[in-house]
Amino acid sequence: MNMPAMNQQTIRTFARLTFGNVASLLYLGAVAVAAVFVTVDTLFVTHEDASFAGVWLFLMAAPTVFLFLLGGSLAGAESFGPAWFMYLALTVSVLVQSLALGWFVRLVRGGARRTHAAHPQGA
Repeated sequence: MNMPAMNQQTIRTFARLTFGNVASLLYLGAVAVAAVFVTVDTLFVTHEDASFAGVWLFLMAAPTVFLFLLGGSLAGAESFGPAWFMYLALTVSVLVQSLALGWFVRLVRGGARRTHAAHPQGA
């Protein structure tokens, strides 16, 4: 079962924008470090009161995570909804923001190339 060439190209473009540039990789790395920190803090550190370590993930996934959570609450989910929805919202938010970073990097680099091409040196 072969996908049409346009769909494969679109998937490759989205993957390249999401994972194929330094800005997106730095962002995804920072989110991974925060996720490991939250996991270790949750599983292995005892607290007298609740830990606010999970707030870091939400701050790194903001503002899109709040849009997903708002959409879930409008669809009838209670406050933050089930745990799987919260994890899905965090994951999708991080990927959307990584894609947006990749698109921005492409826009900036493309803009710089057009400027150099339009004004060659010596002209």
